[in-house]
Amino acid sequence: MIERAFGEDGPVVPVIGQGTWRIDGAAREGAVAALRAGLDAGLRHIDTAEMYDGAEAIVAEAVAGRRDEVFLVSKVVPGNASRKGVVAACEASLHRLRTDRLDAYLLHWPGQHPIAETVAGFEALKAAGKILSWGLSDFDVDELDDALRIAGPGAIACNQVLYHLGERAIEHAVLPWCQRHGIAVVGYSPFGSGDFPDPASAGGQVLATIAARHGTTPRGVALAFLTRLDGTFTIPKTVRAARAIENAAAGAVVLDETDLAQIEAAFPLGKRPRNLPML
Repeated sequence: MIERAFGEDGPVVPVIGQGTWRIDGAAREGAVAALRAGLDAGLRHIDTAEMYDGAEAIVAEAVAGRRDEVFLVSKVVPGNASRKGVVAACEASLHRLRTDRLDAYLLHWPGQHPIAETVAGFEALKAAGKILSWGLSDFDVDELDDALRIAGPGAIACNQVLYHLGERAIEHAVLPWCQRHGIAVVGYSPFGSGDFPDPASAGGQVLATIAARHGTTPRGVALAFLTRLDGTFTIPKTVRAARAIENAAAGAVVLDETDLAQIEAAFPLGKRPRNLPML
């Protein structure tokens, strides 16, 4: 499993982790088993959020007795992102997760509370040992500029953004900006909102051909592409133990120049959109 630093001077974390959005929609036993299988396979980074309904409680069950193995991340919704609100929301997440600290705590997307208030709440939690780092999600370059101006260099651990083969918009500006400032980029929904791409499509066939060369799967090739650059991570969600193990195996896949050129041709970057895409 390839690992790299999570942010500037951050801990070393596997490039592939585990997402939990809508994980509560499946049978609880299967969801817990999938997370545990992922942990066993090296997927130590588990991402959740207060707005994911019962996901934090499922994560708590999955990591019980193994908390020290896990790089645990949760998120605060913008409506709770005042200075006091951030602290209260974090305490509630810690209670649901049955832990005394988060490895990273993120603002789920930009909201109405001034970012300075949110940063102050994050820093208070960090000083109290309740979080070890903090970051952002769905922040475009202008918003990142504001956050960096307020927080200062080295304070922002990551920016979590939509990133899959059919949506590479972050490569225009957000990804280079984060790389320049030592901020990790965590791609969510790496297969889109479904099981992207269609295996019968031209792009799907390209991935299948590359997968055969590397002894992996098309999904594994997609994950390897999304984590090919310095500072990039991805957090696929699954409620199937076998799929979690498959995702973990992709963390050892290294694509060569031929592979990358074929993927670039099959899934072109496209023009920079006016607004940062998000789900």
